[in-house]
Amino acid sequence: MADLKLGKLPDRTPVKLTITITPDLQAALQAYAAVYASTYGVEEPVAELIPAMLTAFLDGDRGFAKAREDARRGGR
Repeated sequence: MADLKLGKLPDRTPVKLTITITPDLQAALQAYAAVYASTYGVEEPVAELIPAMLTAFLDGDRGFAKAREDARRGGR
């Protein structure tokens, strides 16, 4: 087997998730999409922004990252 620098790609099969949100959250998401469009000059549907927003949130949560790493190591 070849010794490649790039490892095997992870599963990229999309998973559909349906959620119910409050009207206030919907309004905030629409407002965010408007600011995004104003900032970048590209209109993106809220449904396209949410996965990136969730990824950024989870990546920035240090407590979650530590707990997840501890769990992977079989820790506490």
